[in-house]
Amino acid sequence: MAKLRITNTIRRLRFEKDEMTQQALAETIGVTRQTIAAIEKARYSPSLELAILIARALGKPLDEVFMVEDDDDSSDRTRDPDPEPHR
Repeated sequence: MAKLRITNTIRRLRFEKDEMTQQALAETIGVTRQTIAAIEKARYSPSLELAILIARALGKPLDEVFMVEDDDDSSDRTRDPDPEPHR
């Protein structure tokens, strides 16, 4: 099984949201600034609950904040390759 790599757009989204600081985001969701810094730099992968809280604080859907890449080929494995509805 391939290892997944989680990337994020937190830093860019913070700046788009009135230049929100790491500290302000951390206080909003109840973690330390250091936790936000580690997540932004992909040194730490957040729990699902924490990822949802971050996305909500930034006013974005979860998949706009966090992306999953397969280390084998770095392709996005989060999207359905068949966009047609299943019947």
